[in-house]
Formats: sequence, C-alpha cells, structure tokens
Amino acid sequence: MPPLLRRYVLALALAASLGACRSAPETPPPSGTRSAIEEPSLIPTRLPDARRIVAIGDLHGDLGATIKVLRLGGLIDEKERWIGGETVVVQTGDILDRGNGECEILDLFERLTGEAAGAGGAFHHLLGNHEFMNVSGNFRYIVPGAFLSFRQRGDASPNPLRIASFPKVQRGRASAMLPGGWVAKNFERRNVVLMVGKNVFVHAGLLLEHAEYGIERINREARAWVAGEVEELPQILEHRDAPIWTRKYSGDENPDEEACAVLSKALSLVKGTRMMVGHTVQEQGINAACGGEVWRIDVGMSAHYGGPVQVLEILDGKPTVLREAAAAE
Repeated sequence: MPPLLRRYVLALALAASLGACRSAPETPPPSGTRSAIEEPSLIPTRLPDARRIVAIGDLHGDLGATIKVLRLGGLIDEKERWIGGETVVVQTGDILDRGNGECEILDLFERLTGEAAGAGGAFHHLLGNHEFMNVSGNFRYIVPGAFLSFRQRGDASPNPLRIASFPKVQRGRASAMLPGGWVAKNFERRNVVLMVGKNVFVHAGLLLEHAEYGIERINREARAWVAGEVEELPQILEHRDAPIWTRKYSGDENPDEEACAVLSKALSLVKGTRMMVGHTVQEQGINAACGGEVWRIDVGMSAHYGGPVQVLEILDGKPTVLREAAAAE
C-alpha cells in the first residue's frame, strides 16, 4: 500500500473513533489548527481499483433503509458490524433531509469507516446537494423530529452570531452544520468526486467543464468552504449544472446523444470508464445509460419516496444490480 494511502486509511480509522453526530467535542480546536485526520492532503480523490465495489444511492435520513441496503450488499451482520472484508463502499451523498435518522446514519457510517479500514476495505460517503444545503443553513427539507436529534451546543459553534439568527429549535442543527461546525467537520473529510480505479462516483454528474476544472480542485475547494476557511461556496458547485445538481445524465428521459458525448469526454479527461450518480430517483430501479458509461443508482429507497432497496455491485469490473427481493429468496 502506498505510504500516503496507508496514512489515509489510518486517519479514517482514527476519525471514526471521534464520532460524527452525537459525540462531538465540547470544545473545538483553536481556530486555524488541523489534526492529522483533518489534513486535506490525507484525503485522496483517486483510489486504487478494488475487486469488489458497492455503490449506494440517496438515503435521506432513513435508518431502516440504510441498514437494509448495507445488509443487502453483504456489508454488515445482524449486529450492524462490518463483514464486507476488503469491499470498497461508496455512498453518493444525500444522507441528510426528509427523514429522522440522520444522526444515526452518520454515526453508523463513521463506525463502519473505521471497521472497514481495519479489515482492508473502505467506506466512503460523498457530499450531495442536501449536505451542501445544510452547511449553507438551508433547512427547508428538514422534518421536525430531525431538529431534535442535534443537541444545542452554542458555545462550540464557530458562528455564534449567525446561530442566533435561527429559530431556537433550529440552533442545535445550525451549530452542527454551518461551516466549521462539528458535523461540517465530518463533511470536511468527504469528497464531492471520488474515483476508485476507473470508476467515477459523484452525486449528480461530472460534466466536461467539471473535468476541465479538475476533480481534485473541486474537492479541495469544497472542503475549504465546509471547514469555514473561505466564505463563498465555489461557483463550480453553485449553478444548476454543478456536480451536485445536474440532471444531464439522470433526468426523466434517457440521456440524448449530445449528453452521452459530453459524458464520454468527461470520463476520458479524468481517465475514467464508468460513472455512478444519484440525485434523481429512478422509478425503474438502478439502470445504465450511454452504453453503460453511466449508472443511475438513486432508487428513492427512503420512506419519503417509498422506493425499493437496491445496490450496485461492481465485482471484477462487472456491474450487477442487487435487489432486496433476490436477497430474501
């Protein structure tokens, strides 16, 4: 294992011991300091290929669906402990909003990150548009119970004046989510775009302009904003065709010839061969388009949408859709 990757794996295991949601430190570190687990140089954008990769779509606060999909993928046992061995898991974002189980999912994912790393595997969850919305203070998709899951910790907030501008019931969440907050610090260790071998994972889609901008640069600038190091969200992540917002490859209709041409060029530029995206619910289930160059994996499995539980397995380079019904037979 390359030295940088070894340091990253050890950092993931240590980060998991700190917790994500309920076990945040009472006192934040001094402004401008970083621990080893927070150092951006330890968070690579490109990882080596793996024999088995499992891709999971949007979860939207549904803990029950999360546990089901992890079991469907052969990743956890009945006690919710890692049994995936050297499997690499990539969840493509939108853990937050629309459900009450956000804290529990974040904590579960933190623990599994450490357990997977210890077993020689890996567990990654990316940042989707709903993560960015929450870090920006946009809470319009929060269900009432989800506000209660975040304890008020105003003295630990890096933005006390801004926290005070929120209704009292929302201040615990704002303290956690705003740039530099203790959940945002978890997100600082996450990518917008991740490559495992030649497999590209991103919440909504990577267009040619994003590939030209640089996926490492997108990740670096996104983390700086989430950490509160810069005030403005990078413009590459703001517009309707941003990597966390575009529906060019996953809209109601299959991508047209022009969209598939864009996809091929973007993949070529980042040296990828296949892209996995969430963001847009696929009523027909997980499916491929553009000759298999894009796989759409958001099936709306959360209770909010009522979709099926499915996961995409890439085994020895071959994608296969795993369905809950098949697992139950």
